[in-house]
Amino acid sequence: MVQQEQVLPRAVDGTIPVQRGIVANSAGRGAGAGTNGTPGGRLRVDARRNLEAVLRAAREVFGELGYGAPMEEVARRAGVGVGTVYRRFPSKEVLVRRIASEEVVWLTQQAREAISIQTGGAGGWEALASFLARAASSGAGRLLPPETFRQAEALVRVPVQRTPGASEEPAGPAATDDEFGADADPARLLELLAELVEGARVAGELRPGVTVADVVLVLTAAVPQHTSSDGSASGRLLQLLLDGLRN
Repeated sequence: MVQQEQVLPRAVDGTIPVQRGIVANSAGRGAGAGTNGTPGGRLRVDARRNLEAVLRAAREVFGELGYGAPMEEVARRAGVGVGTVYRRFPSKEVLVRRIASEEVVWLTQQAREAISIQTGGAGGWEALASFLARAASSGAGRLLPPETFRQAEALVRVPVQRTPGASEEPAGPAATDDEFGADADPARLLELLAELVEGARVAGELRPGVTVADVVLVLTAAVPQHTSSDGSASGRLLQLLLDGLRN
């Protein structure tokens, strides 16, 4: 039985320690300066608080309803006017890209950690299951960019040839996000997941025919929208999905 790991708070660009998914944008660097009670200082603090509330609400709304959810619902849950949301994010596409990029970066980091566990002597299945347990318990898979599954299917049709342990060096130039860097490229995440899948396959612990596209499906399905109050339903679903992958 795979035990779900505790998901610790994380921030992508690290300037302000906040809850998972609430990150400071580039304008927030050094935002503490000048907040000594002056009217301008209060405005900056309020603006940062509103940004954090919008990002938190967006993660919740998009995680529950998908990226088709309206901006008005994001504003309602953030406790701000919809105009405040649009001042920070001039279009819904910009907000979706921000949330999706955060999730891709975080999942990429988790995949790298899982690969390091695998190369450090853990079995291929343990590395893959550890990644899936941590990622699924965070709900990050529901916030992957909508095109990720199609990209995963394409990767299955034309597999990337990689040397085990070479995951730090991409085979070619990756698309980058101005704010989050190359790790925001879903293609890089999929390459790492393919390496985890291959490690479990080589160990003989993966059900025949399982592909990286199946792993993406597990990521997007492992957190029920209506779970039990103690989270046990999520754990049961994850275990069922893992049992389906294991040989």
